[in-house]
Amino acid sequence: MAKEKRFVKVYSQGMGSTEILVDKETGVNYLFHSSGYAGGLTVLLDKYGKPIITPVEHEES
Repeated sequence: MAKEKRFVKVYSQGMGSTEILVDKETGVNYLFHSSGYAGGLTVLLDKYGKPIITPVEHEES
């Protein structure tokens, strides 16, 4: 049984070097940037310093 991917890419800029990913379980948005062999991932924050959360629908079992 194949597992469903937890993160979905919702934005990409440049040659895939800057992306916004959304955690499908929590809705938290992450900013990922890579350059050459280096890269970084951080929580995307609003102007008040709070994490940006995209509403997600949870499947009921």
